[in-house]
Amino acid sequence: MSNPAVPPRSLAEALRARDDDSLAALLRARPDLITPVPTDLTQLATRAGTRASVVRALERLDLFALRTAEALAVAADPAPYAELEQLLTGDAGDPAVSAALPRSLGTLREQALVWGDDDRLRLVRTARELLAPSPQHPSPTGLGPTVQEATAGMSPGRVQEIVTAAGLGSTHDAVSAVASLTALFTDRKRMSALLADLPEESRAVLSRLVWGPPYGQVTSEPAAHLRRLLDLGLLVPTAPGTVVLPREVALHLRGGRAHREVEPLPPAVEAAATHRPQVVDATAAGQAYTALATVEELLKDWDEGGAAVLRAGGLSVRDLKRTAVALDVSEPVAAFWVELAYAAGLLASDGEADERYAATPAHDEWLEQPPARRWARLAEAWLTATRTSGLVGGRDAKDRTLSALGPGLDRGAAPEVRHRVLTLLAGLPEGASPSAESVLARLRWERPQRREEDLRSRLAEWTLKEAELLGVTGRGALSGHGRALLGATAPKTRDAVSRGAGDERHGQTLPGTTAPKTPDAVSRGTGDERHGQALPGTTAPKTPDAVSQGPGDKLPVHHRPAPAVAEPLSPAEQATASAAAARLLAPLLPEPLDHVLLQADLTAVAPGPLRRPLAEVLDVLADVESKGGATVYRFTPGSVRRALDAGQSASDLHAFLAAHSRTPVPQPLTYLIDDVARRHGHLRVGAASSYVRCDDDALLNEILADKRAAGLRLRRLAPTVLAAQADPASLLEGLRAMGFAPAAESAEGDVLITRAHAHRTPPRSAPEPVPDGPPVPDATLLAAAIRAVRAGDLASTTPRKQGDRPPLSTGELPRTGAAETLATMQAAVLTGEALWIGYVNAEGAASQRVIAPVRVEGGFVTAYDHTADEVRTYPLHRITGVAELAGD
Repeated sequence: MSNPAVPPRSLAEALRARDDDSLAALLRARPDLITPVPTDLTQLATRAGTRASVVRALERLDLFALRTAEALAVAADPAPYAELEQLLTGDAGDPAVSAALPRSLGTLREQALVWGDDDRLRLVRTARELLAPSPQHPSPTGLGPTVQEATAGMSPGRVQEIVTAAGLGSTHDAVSAVASLTALFTDRKRMSALLADLPEESRAVLSRLVWGPPYGQVTSEPAAHLRRLLDLGLLVPTAPGTVVLPREVALHLRGGRAHREVEPLPPAVEAAATHRPQVVDATAAGQAYTALATVEELLKDWDEGGAAVLRAGGLSVRDLKRTAVALDVSEPVAAFWVELAYAAGLLASDGEADERYAATPAHDEWLEQPPARRWARLAEAWLTATRTSGLVGGRDAKDRTLSALGPGLDRGAAPEVRHRVLTLLAGLPEGASPSAESVLARLRWERPQRREEDLRSRLAEWTLKEAELLGVTGRGALSGHGRALLGATAPKTRDAVSRGAGDERHGQTLPGTTAPKTPDAVSRGTGDERHGQALPGTTAPKTPDAVSQGPGDKLPVHHRPAPAVAEPLSPAEQATASAAAARLLAPLLPEPLDHVLLQADLTAVAPGPLRRPLAEVLDVLADVESKGGATVYRFTPGSVRRALDAGQSASDLHAFLAAHSRTPVPQPLTYLIDDVARRHGHLRVGAASSYVRCDDDALLNEILADKRAAGLRLRRLAPTVLAAQADPASLLEGLRAMGFAPAAESAEGDVLITRAHAHRTPPRSAPEPVPDGPPVPDATLLAAAIRAVRAGDLASTTPRKQGDRPPLSTGELPRTGAAETLATMQAAVLTGEALWIGYVNAEGAASQRVIAPVRVEGGFVTAYDHTADEVRTYPLHRITGVAELAGD
């Protein structure tokens, strides 16, 4: 480990000076750095500076940490802490920014985006390239190039002309002239005097460029007020017809601020309404019951094989509409329920030649569980799924329509956003529902969007709606079982500030402390446009009104802050939280009933949810007429015939109704069952193509004479037999449409019992979530990785005794003969010294190791391997060479 008193000269040296906890925090914040595990700290530093890794790290910074990085990108390299603070607070200063700066700087240091002591802060080179201003990629600060950069292509004579016009003495070369001009623009007093002598039109031009974009368009013959700015170097030409405002001039006009608005504190999540917690829980429980009923109805509708699978995968638009009509919901909501059942593993394709969607075997197990446990499974699947139903109906990158259950719906950020939105709701007082605008503003602060498509905002909006549909929230407020699903507890006070998973890092309070005041969300400044402004005769670009931000309370200073967003629970922790949520929800769900109320108008009223055997029989015997708090079933000839086709007899139906009705069985219902049963099976339908037989030839004559039977193409084969060209199923439907009650029979002449059967897919597992980048390593992996990196770094950086040999280049393995290797090993056993060896394993992979030999015998050396932090045995013939270490 390097000497902490010596300033680090590189990022690798800065990482080498860190302790294990700090390295673990880096790898946890940037898990891509550990895939695969680096061989040493130099490789870790190199990987931390790659473009892909830096871009990912920048996109996961909160707004103030990103503003800090952007300020460092326009500061000197290296920059002292005072200069960085000046760029963020300006000449007037800002106590809130000053108090929050150590936290944001600590975040950047932790994630290896900034290194160096406070007097020499350095932004990693790749981050500076990404954030520094350039004509192709304007900085979010709205600043342009420095005077030195802007005048790089200018002739020395022209630079001398500018220096002279500004009242500065001429110099012997362009470099000193540019330095003199830079000193003038950074001198507050002299710069104010220079600007005071400008005409009002010239100052107006500068005011339009000051907050960006800094580029403007001029004609070949600029007006006098523009010519004055060009002569003084306050505008510098960069291309024909294009000028730029130098960075030093813009900073003076801004009062030293790099940004219009900094927002050091996260915007508060505001409560739009407050309800009694009991009302919220009851409302959410009602929605949870509706969710269970909806998913059950969906799967029941697809029990014998649902919609066909499109060739490209997913549901067709027609099938989604049909499902929406069956569930009596809109198409987006139907897509949500379909995707939820799929994510929970209750729905899948059957994989057959005529591929269709159907319930899985797991659906039958799910139905046997208590309602609360069934809900917990749905809620857990929703919380952790990466499939996003809100995208259904949109277009993918190839302009193809995204369909429900189809490919292209996975978004790796979805679980994190869902968890974060619910966590923000959990931080409000019990019963408080937030305004959607404040939730979105908070999320934008935590992850300022750097792409055109604001996916996180859309995911947050969908989360609020889906949580209400599923019963996680009630009236917009997080329910008690919703808090348990997150593994959270209710806030102790009703004045609790929204506690994001950042605690002190976001200026929020821990239990037992006073909540700091957080300012309202402010609009972000402009400056992201690429195109310059047309200066002559144009209006200034519109910018959002700046909202002043109060100083707020000081944040606790932590150079190693907590993560900005709480990580979702591990699978084991989530299972425990789901079980706790089910226990809280169970008392709030209505108890299933074992009775109905029969009425004289051939209806039955179920005053609540029914027990499963009763509900299943009643679904066959009657048709659902209306739903709600009470379900109304209607008995019809068709529904009674359906029960008889399923193998029930008239006496069975009478006994069933009498046993499960709290009211006497109405006489009209008794007559209906007896009348349908008397005629049921009087006609028999079989396969010839098909045929009808009946002992009553007069009834067959009636059928032949009926004009509605023309489509069946019937003819008489015998006095009691009619043949038809239609198949048996069509013949059955046709005769039933004519008012008859035929029964199907087998080839042996037995009546076929058409019991309801369920089509099931082969065993299917729920779809695996698509991760949003590498997973966060657990503590065991982190400890092993850090130990390996430390040992590899020791092997690569420990000084070796070279003797008469030439120095080895970096990464080169030591080379010694077999006799010298054996002798050095045996000597090290006696002295207890550590050695540096080169080793080639059985796969041919070469590595460097630092070992302390313990025993040498039989062609093997047993040694303590500092690289692996354990005792190992190595074949001597695989050791390429050995070198002694230079000392402690």
